[in-house]
Amino acid sequence: MSNNDIMKKLRVALSLRDDDIIEILALANFKTTKTELSAIFRNEDHPNFKPCGDQILRNFLNGLVIYKRGPKPQ
Repeated sequence: MSNNDIMKKLRVALSLRDDDIIEILALANFKTTKTELSAIFRNEDHPNFKPCGDQILRNFLNGLVIYKRGPKPQ
């Protein structure tokens, strides 16, 4: 299973919109645009497909923890 598949499945399972995913990535100090994000969610045979790198998935998962649990208490 590729990182793209993991992102797609999490998006569906958590009912996330593009804006939500951008917000989650921002919580992990990772900036992206809707265009870059839509390239990740395209089919592999589409000309604008972009593989989801480990860094994007890692930052998404870190941001998701903050999104669901709140910021880490100091």
